[in-house]
This record gives sequence, C-alpha cells and structure tokens, in this order.
Amino acid sequence: MSQSNDQSWQYNVVEPPRGPTMEEAIDPSSVLNELGADGWELVTTIEYTGGGTKYLVFKRPGNTADE
Repeated sequence: MSQSNDQSWQYNVVEPPRGPTMEEAIDPSSVLNELGADGWELVTTIEYTGGGTKYLVFKRPGNTADE
C-alpha cells in the first residue's frame, strides 16, 4: 500500500551525558529541555546489548524550505 505523505522529518541522535566514570548517566533534563525548546521530540532510545542507554533519538518536522 503506497501513501503520499508530504511531511518530512529531521532526526537528531544524542549520546546521554555521562559522569566521569562513564558508567553513570548525569541527569539529562537540561539537554532534553534545550532540545524540546528547539522543537525536538524524543521518539526512542537505542540500548547497549548489556543494558543502559547508548543513544537518544529525536525527531521534529522538517522544513522543506531549508532543504
């Protein structure tokens, strides 16, 4: 089934902030608030095989005028 969809998306992949030991994540609230203020929405996380968050994946509507 084929659908015509004029909506385009931008994606942004971010590594969560880590503490000095690289084992503990620092509270990501400030990063999340900054991205949210710029229109980014968290859509999923990519996990390490053994657990823990490796990447945060965000999206926002794309602006075709900028492409």
